[in-house]
Amino acid sequence: MEQRPPIIINRLDAERLQRLIDNALPHEQAVANLLEEELTRGEVLDPEDIPDNVVSMNSRIRFTDLTHGRQMVRTLVYPHALKSVDDAISVMAPVGAGLIGLKVGDIITWPLPNHTQVDLRIDAIYWQPEREKQYHR
Repeated sequence: MEQRPPIIINRLDAERLQRLIDNALPHEQAVANLLEEELTRGEVLDPEDIPDNVVSMNSRIRFTDLTHGRQMVRTLVYPHALKSVDDAISVMAPVGAGLIGLKVGDIITWPLPNHTQVDLRIDAIYWQPEREKQYHR
């Protein structure tokens, strides 16, 4: 596997994500394992110390699927919030798990369940809780 870019994760997000991983259902296990790898390799910081160019939970971002030539605007959410956010992508979705902790400009090669992979690039962060001082969102 290619070297993944360094990531930064909000400490509160890391705790919540670990609970999701620990309680993953059998059909979520592959994504949960990838997410746990990301938590393990990520630099975990207090919410107040998260740079404003880092994708954290509940961030609204623009990213490009370079493999398929598609640009998307999505809000990275926990699974329970999928129905309440119009442009949501779950962190437990294969692509969603690959976005957490990346910085604007980062490109990550991310595995998909069908034994392929996708190259994702973070283009912009339109809204980030930490930037808005909403540290417990």
